[in-house]
Amino acid sequence: MNFALVMFLLLIATGAIWLLDHFWLRHRRGSDRPEPWWVEYPKSFFPVILVVFLLRSFLVEPFKIPSGSMLPTLLVGDFILVNKFTYGIRLPIVNLKITDISQPQRGEIMVFRYPENPSLDYIKRIVGLPGDRITYRNKRLWINGEEIKATPGGEYNYIESGLSFVAAQRLTETLGGYRHAILVQPEVPSVHLSGVRLFPFRDNCAYNETGFSCTVPPGHYFLMGDNRDSSSDSRYWGFVPETNIVGKAFLIWWNFDDFRRIGQLIN
Repeated sequence: MNFALVMFLLLIATGAIWLLDHFWLRHRRGSDRPEPWWVEYPKSFFPVILVVFLLRSFLVEPFKIPSGSMLPTLLVGDFILVNKFTYGIRLPIVNLKITDISQPQRGEIMVFRYPENPSLDYIKRIVGLPGDRITYRNKRLWINGEEIKATPGGEYNYIESGLSFVAAQRLTETLGGYRHAILVQPEVPSVHLSGVRLFPFRDNCAYNETGFSCTVPPGHYFLMGDNRDSSSDSRYWGFVPETNIVGKAFLIWWNFDDFRRIGQLIN
């Protein structure tokens, strides 16, 4: 469901009734007669819907983390806030940028519309900017020929959906100015070749049994999950166009299972 579209339609409907009552209906019924329910309720909800719509469209929008693809940075069940104006102000519904503020930077965590189904929102970390050459082989990442150092940080075990036990290794890497943890499973291939789709600019990439190498086309970004071996990301479905950007994740505002995570900034 497109929540923004639903909010917009409710805003139009309640706003139309408010205007109709303000300029015509109340004069017809007179000041001594109460408002009918179909006027009273929309008029009461209109300012609330207007404020929520403006906040979600131009300032911040809440999201819930549904999967473990961003472990250990984001946990399943984290409720996060996304800054909607960091990467430019966009018109709601059509997602058309009307002014630039800043450009996405390597290492930031971005929420975006899934290229294969724009009705779905995904969250991943920005690894490649337009023009970058991204190489990922044998669980090691290179950007423009420079290896991104990853320092060991011990084991990280967790239970995956379906009650599957996963034993992973925790590593720490730095992308741009963001030092963060990633997870890898040594026995899992760097990329499952059978899962690679025919996406736009697929010719920019070369795959083999050890991994892949891709050149990011203009106006696009390459994103990967921090849980490298349990993430559906740009390795499989391709580059994220600039028009699909929703915003930058910056804060965990709630988690029912771990109150200590409330208020943590997202790095």
